[in-house]
Amino acid sequence: MKYRQFLSSLFLLLVFGPLFCLAADTVILKQGQIITGDILVEKQNKIILDIGLTVLDIPKQEILDIKYEQDANQLDAQKQNDQMAENNEQTPDVGKLYSTAKREKTTVEKAVEQVAEAVVKVKSPTAMGSGFFINPDGYLITNYHVIEKETKIEITVFLKKPDGFEKKEFKKVKIEAINPFVDLALLKVEDLNGTKVKFAHFGSIDDMTVGERVFAIGTPLGLERTVTDGVISTKNRAFEGLIYIQTNADINPGNSGGPLFNLAGQVLGVTNMGYIFFGGLGFAIPINYVKHFIDNREAFAYDKDNPNTGFRYIQPDKRTNKNKPEFLKNKSGKK
Repeated sequence: MKYRQFLSSLFLLLVFGPLFCLAADTVILKQGQIITGDILVEKQNKIILDIGLTVLDIPKQEILDIKYEQDANQLDAQKQNDQMAENNEQTPDVGKLYSTAKREKTTVEKAVEQVAEAVVKVKSPTAMGSGFFINPDGYLITNYHVIEKETKIEITVFLKKPDGFEKKEFKKVKIEAINPFVDLALLKVEDLNGTKVKFAHFGSIDDMTVGERVFAIGTPLGLERTVTDGVISTKNRAFEGLIYIQTNADINPGNSGGPLFNLAGQVLGVTNMGYIFFGGLGFAIPINYVKHFIDNREAFAYDKDNPNTGFRYIQPDKRTNKNKPEFLKNKSGKK
């Protein structure tokens, strides 16, 4: 009897429902019918749905899927927030090279979709690592040890296309500032030539919590665009006088210089250490160190004339001929 009442109400819904339901929850039945309304109560074996014309009791066994929707006002507000976030992505904070933006946390999949293009591969003659853009003008952050004593640097950007990603390489890269003590380097790609790059927003160390879900994107062992996820193991692991974020997200050689994100797509730190043979021991430089480094970049400005920065002096090979050179033999009178 109840099932017949349900079918009768369903018929009325299909005829008159569209007149009453503009924005509400959506129930998809196993037979293919789609019912739109407001879910009043959801019980273990049924849901009670207000379709405007009447109220339906729908058995859970008849339901294939339920999609919960926001009302029209909430959707408009969400669209405005999304538009504001999009606008924020185009303009850094006033007077700073980096941006901060409040975002809602989501899933790893959606967060990766939002921020993946901001992560780049950094390559020098002696090392390879990762990095990430911090504004649309080509400024990016990486680890100092990735570019240590090198000046020839290449950046590979992964631009999203309908059929995947397009790799684009840039070879005109300027070293803006370095701080070996905290293992940070600020670079700038000078040959973007109109290429629009995505960039990452900075989060706050104060908002980070132990157990919070995080993920890293980088190029471990040369494997481009690799995503690893985990949680914050501790916020303040001391090591050689500095504080690091410890995470169980896998951090391997090649991840160095890449970002550690939260589920809002905000950068919490810069990955720089991991133990290959001990899984679950990864470390990142906290974002407050990164902000301090960028805000005081003039103090850490790269000086190409300083022999301790940017140049690698290679020692010549050892002599294989142990005999004295001829001119020394002549001077001593010995042959």
